[in-house]
Amino acid sequence: MNDTLRQQFERLALRLSELDASLADPQVTSDVRRYRALSREQAEVAGVVETFRRYKQRERDLAAAREMESDPEMAEMARDEIAAASGELARLELALQTALIPRDPDDERNAFVEIRAGTGGDESALFAGDLARMYLRFFERQGWRVEVMSQSDAELGGYKELVLRVDSNGGAPVFEQLRFESGGHRVQRVPATESQGRIHTSACTVAVMPEPDEAEEVQLNPAELRIDTFRASGAGGQHVNKTDSAIRITHLPTGLVAECQDDRSQHRNKAKAMAVLAARLREKERSERAAKEAATRKSLIGSGDRSDRIRTYNFPQGRLTDHRINLTLYKLAQVMDGDLGDVIAALKAARAAEQLAQLEAGGR
Repeated sequence: MNDTLRQQFERLALRLSELDASLADPQVTSDVRRYRALSREQAEVAGVVETFRRYKQRERDLAAAREMESDPEMAEMARDEIAAASGELARLELALQTALIPRDPDDERNAFVEIRAGTGGDESALFAGDLARMYLRFFERQGWRVEVMSQSDAELGGYKELVLRVDSNGGAPVFEQLRFESGGHRVQRVPATESQGRIHTSACTVAVMPEPDEAEEVQLNPAELRIDTFRASGAGGQHVNKTDSAIRITHLPTGLVAECQDDRSQHRNKAKAMAVLAARLREKERSERAAKEAATRKSLIGSGDRSDRIRTYNFPQGRLTDHRINLTLYKLAQVMDGDLGDVIAALKAARAAEQLAQLEAGGR
């Protein structure tokens, strides 16, 4: 490990002492928001400092083993210890380098997941339904809570559009796991409506948007909003015939639209639609920033823009291909059943490697 990295970890050890002292201060404990932020930082820093202390201990072990190697009676034991310490030092150094990668604060957030049918007509809508089932099964495996924000069903099945709110429910952070799902998803298969057995290609788009904190939500100017009410199409019964409970909100400066008809309460539908619209506006700002950064630095993973074709699901071959990292898996049935672990892990590893390379390039 070079001296620059070593100094960074020594400073982190000092920061840990400062955090421990701050968290014992009654003025800090009385400020819930500040106490929570410092507690989160303390937990992160403590893990890194613990790893650094282990690294320094194994350095000492390696030095001692090398001194013992000259003793004929201890040589074999020393060589075993040298091999073990060297291997662990390499793993620890990689872990420490990874710990220096700046964390995206959005990673800890809940998320809105939007699935929309694209090219391919009815088959695209059916595939949107398949993607929705895939994600819902994955969410269930994670123990996450899911709420339907808006839903537009297609005539032959599937969805024209589906918007879900996903809550971690105390489990793994949602946006960190789902951030790479944004983009174009292409399917190649024989549709159920195809009589001659020909393979068709159609596509859907997925957008994953981090849910803003209330304090950080985009402030919506009422003068810039058009709010329309209409009759919900999904609840059925006399209620639909009598009550315009569904809400559509249009942000006039950008043309972004959010609607909700899932609840029978117009007030609750309006609140849900406003939350989705705020997330879409925030995501628009995020995408624009990412596009500016991409102009000077091409990201391996991509911007997450829905126009990017990120993945192909080839049913005849049972193959899934993620084009961003040239990942091919012949386990499409398991993936469509919600087994996304290998795909997400590979994308997270590729992003970490990319960020490490940038860190090293910046340090030179």
